[in-house]
Formats: sequence, C-alpha cells, structure tokens
Amino acid sequence: MVQKLGHLKETPSQTAGPYVHIGATPNFSGIEGVYREDLGRIMVGPEAKGERIAVVGHVLDGLGEPLKDALIEIWQADAAGLYNSPQERRGKADPHFSGFGRGATDYVTGEYRFETIKPGPVPFVDGRLMAPHITFWIAARGVNLGLHTRMYFSDEAAANAKCPVLARLEHQSRVRSLIAERSVAGGRATYRFDIRLQGENETVFFDI
Repeated sequence: MVQKLGHLKETPSQTAGPYVHIGATPNFSGIEGVYREDLGRIMVGPEAKGERIAVVGHVLDGLGEPLKDALIEIWQADAAGLYNSPQERRGKADPHFSGFGRGATDYVTGEYRFETIKPGPVPFVDGRLMAPHITFWIAARGVNLGLHTRMYFSDEAAANAKCPVLARLEHQSRVRSLIAERSVAGGRATYRFDIRLQGENETVFFDI
C-alpha cells in the first residue's frame, strides 16, 4: 500500500560516525568472518580489459590535514566507456570489471588507494563524449551529506578540453582541482588525486 504524502518525515542528517566503516567496510574495521571481503574492495578480475592503474590520494580538510576516517566510493566505466549496469547497454560491458569500488582512508596516513582500470570516454546526453573520468563519493566526519566529485586524467588533455561537463564549470581555473597527475613506476601507472574540502584550492563538487 502506498503511504500518503507527509506521513513520514525526513530523517535529520548527521555527520558520518564509526558505524559507516563498521557497516560498509567491516573487514577493514576488524570485523572479520561475516563477509569474505568488503564490497568494492576488488574491482578488477584477472581477465579484465584495459590499462590497469592505481588511484591514490588524501581527503584534506581546510588546514590541509588528511582525514584519517573518510570513506570513499567510486563509480566508473570500463575501458570501452561502458558501465556495468543493466540499464545501460545490457551485456556489453566488461563482465570482469565491476566498475564500483569502496574503501576507507588509512587510519595512520589518511591515504586511500584503488586498483582499477583506466576508463574510456562516455557519451553525454547530447551525444558528445565526456572525457575519461571516475566519479567519487566521500563521507567523513563533519560532512552532513556525501560529497560528489569527479577525477579526470592529466594525460587526457585533448579530451578534457572538449568535455561538455568540464566546459560547464563557471570558473575554468578550477578545472585543475579535478585533474589527477600521472606517474609511472614498475610499469604501472598511478594517478594521484587529492580531494580538498575547503580552502583556496578546494575541489569542485557536483550537486547531484
């Protein structure tokens, strides 16, 4: 039976507490044996297509200090620009790549890390291509509502310049807050993406 409008009131928001890690990353929190592994910890299967990369960084507060209790989720397309979703191009996305990752920042260093695949460009609503990107969602102390942002790639300058989403940013000087820098060591590319919650170089967040 459909409930009448106004019967239930919206639950007040509150900052993320320890329950977020306990519920979302129990093995990371020391609660082992319930699940074999935390959901979103492994994104890439051994037969996944595309360039394997690592994405690392910190979530920094207004003073530039890393948050050591943040929880991060990422969503992205596969190497062909397809999402692992039954609503989008059913059966065509890489079955060996989940497209979803979840992890907590290290309790000591505050660093997060994801082992993933470099995504391909994704079609925009008008048919143009969005530059390869990864969507981030951040929950942490002092954050009442989860924050959404995107990470773009420093080695995709041409695609970034044509991206219809980046083009919509009012202050184009802030695009650089969404660009992750690439480095290569041991044959594996690593992209560093630090998320700044406040301050002069605050990361652009999306209202979605």
